[in-house]
Amino acid sequence: MTKAEIIVNISEKTGVEKIVVASIVEGFMSEVKSNVIDNKSIFLRGFGTFKPKKRAKKIGRNIKKNVAVIIPEHFIPSFKPAKSFVNKVKNR
Repeated sequence: MTKAEIIVNISEKTGVEKIVVASIVEGFMSEVKSNVIDNKSIFLRGFGTFKPKKRAKKIGRNIKKNVAVIIPEHFIPSFKPAKSFVNKVKNR
């Protein structure tokens, strides 16, 4: 499902104009991005948690040159679903 399809579905279910729904969805995504970039977590009860996850320093390999490359520690965005959400998906 794409963002456009989500906007259409929400608009049809709520009766709110697509432009308003699109602005709300964009605003939500912007808030999630900016908070995770600022090393903050977002907890949505019953849905899950968006948070930055730390990746440790490790040694990788450049296969073409056969050389070891040091990959420094860094953060990546992560989503952990809530247990109730996971259970609903399992038991569908």
